[in-house]
Amino acid sequence: MEKLVLYGIDASAPVRSVLLTLNALELPFEYKVVNLMAKEQLRPEFLSMNPLHTVPTLDDDGFYVYDSHAINAYLVAKYGKDDSLYPKDLQQRAIVDQRLHYDSSVVGRTLRAITFPLFRLNETEIPRARVDALDDVYATLETFLTINKYIAGKQLTIADFHIVAILSTIEIFLPVDAGKYAKLSAWIQRIAQLPYYAEGNGKRLEQCVAFFKSKQFTIV
Repeated sequence: MEKLVLYGIDASAPVRSVLLTLNALELPFEYKVVNLMAKEQLRPEFLSMNPLHTVPTLDDDGFYVYDSHAINAYLVAKYGKDDSLYPKDLQQRAIVDQRLHYDSSVVGRTLRAITFPLFRLNETEIPRARVDALDDVYATLETFLTINKYIAGKQLTIADFHIVAILSTIEIFLPVDAGKYAKLSAWIQRIAQLPYYAEGNGKRLEQCVAFFKSKQFTIV
């Protein structure tokens, strides 16, 4: 197997979800940091791999995959020792896919409503309604975890990697209330005990936290 190359930045939750998958599968890979502030993603050599100029981007011996959900599904399908992280059973996979779409269409957009103005527009005030929307996400995740031990069923899947990566960013703005969301809080602690969690997500949060804290934002 040729060495996989992942292009990304630690501050990105989607990138961290892929790092979790790579580490869970125990795959050798090279991690190349893309300086988005310097617009390295707009260089011709990067655009030739990913015309959407986004991270994460995966290079598998000249085959390029972008979008973290597509990357993680591809990695498990091609390199997984089994299909536990992305089941082949159609009903089980449908549940995982539903959670992945929820991550991209609801959770991601809800967080982006907060982070985009801070990151791109240099705003420092966050409307309270946008933070309250994060609490709605917590409520939905609590419901998922009332049904099953993990986000998409009885076993760990890539859906857990996606949700824990983005949730660890969301908590910068609204920490999970363990009293209100006991199952969600317990799930976070359970995922954090995975042997590859620190390498894939935990220790990489520092860059993300430092960036947003530097904005000295207030919730109004």
